[in-house]
Amino acid sequence: MTADAPGGPTVRVSQDSGTAAVSVRDVVLEVVEGPAAGTSYRSEGTSFTIGSAALCDLVIDDPTVSRFHCEIHIGDDGARLRDTGSLNGSIVDGVRVIEAFLRGGSTVRLGRSALRFDFGTDRKPLKVSQSREFGLLVGESLAMRQAFAVLERVAATEATVLLEGETGTGKTAAARSIHLESKRKAGPFVVLDCAAVPANLLEAELFGHERGAFTGADARRSGVFEEADGGTLFIDEIGELPAELQPKLLGVLEGREVRRIGAARTVPVDVRLIAATNRDLRREINLGAFRPDLYYRLAVVRLELPALRQRVADLAAISGRVLRGLGADERAVARFTADDFVASLARHAWPGNVRELKNYLERCLVFEEALPIEEGLSSGGAALAVDASVPFSDAKRHALDHFEREYLVDLLRRHGGVVTDAAAAAGLDRTHVYRLLRKHRLSTR
Repeated sequence: MTADAPGGPTVRVSQDSGTAAVSVRDVVLEVVEGPAAGTSYRSEGTSFTIGSAALCDLVIDDPTVSRFHCEIHIGDDGARLRDTGSLNGSIVDGVRVIEAFLRGGSTVRLGRSALRFDFGTDRKPLKVSQSREFGLLVGESLAMRQAFAVLERVAATEATVLLEGETGTGKTAAARSIHLESKRKAGPFVVLDCAAVPANLLEAELFGHERGAFTGADARRSGVFEEADGGTLFIDEIGELPAELQPKLLGVLEGREVRRIGAARTVPVDVRLIAATNRDLRREINLGAFRPDLYYRLAVVRLELPALRQRVADLAAISGRVLRGLGADERAVARFTADDFVASLARHAWPGNVRELKNYLERCLVFEEALPIEEGLSSGGAALAVDASVPFSDAKRHALDHFEREYLVDLLRRHGGVVTDAAAAAGLDRTHVYRLLRKHRLSTR
């Protein structure tokens, strides 16, 4: 199967004797104007970042280019550029954009620098796991099997990991899975949620305190680093860490020792750190809200977990795992993983991702019937819930994705799945409708 996109084919999955060989069309970027003119980059995978920071895939030495200026993702819907909160913006073919598809020959302007984008002629193999599960995670989709390939390699190392992704995508389960598949599995797995602890108590939670260190400190208390000694420490919502604690956390990561509040000496710790966030920390760096040196230390390995709407092929497997975890018997599991039921799940955008799906399935179990999905939403109705804890651009994109999918489903239903008629009625070009159908994994049948 080949997925064609604007400018030519990008991702290709070919079946050979029951195994999947996955490759991606490479792209070429060349800086044609600005201080770094002549610099070029040829992609190796499905996503890469552009900016002045050394951690970027394409580094542009230009003071008008932000540290993490933008990123490009190559998918079966084409090559898509997303601005990551740059100060001077990203301009594609003369138009300033937050997110836009690129065509072969597009000009991308970042500050005083201009880049030419083109599709290459080579195909790069993608690393895809042969397994359909990793620890607590399950998935058959290409997106998850790519994630499994990274997780499998990471679990065999001691590298610090930064897990990114929308709320509810399974970052905690991924962190616990890394721990369970690592050499540290016999050690403790300790979780600290920065969003759940008041800012004035976070330092004591992280590093501990001595008796009398502050009012109310009636006894010595170890922090999470000491509790996780010999195992794994998972710091969730790391983007919520106050600015004054960021250099202290960096010091612990570099020195592998902690000093309790009020203590005169440090205590060595042997901890593997995994952090997670639903914020774009690169955007936070550009805005001055997150230290770049801490980000570099956290993002030794960076993995973004895909949203549920990007992995609808996994709905049956996830539903089965969730239902069994809720104590459902096999009859109920069979009922709520049947093809027609899963097809109804696939028509929903799931802005709350796996967490929302779990809540919906739990309601179905309670009432012993397949409820309308809107009734299963925590918002209590069909309206899309607004989550102001995520950046505005992310929330807007989620809402747009939800609208596009729901509109397409109703549009095709009204026109019997005939794309030509549906496109005419909607006032859209037929090729644009096909692109949206590929984007949302919708069928005309």
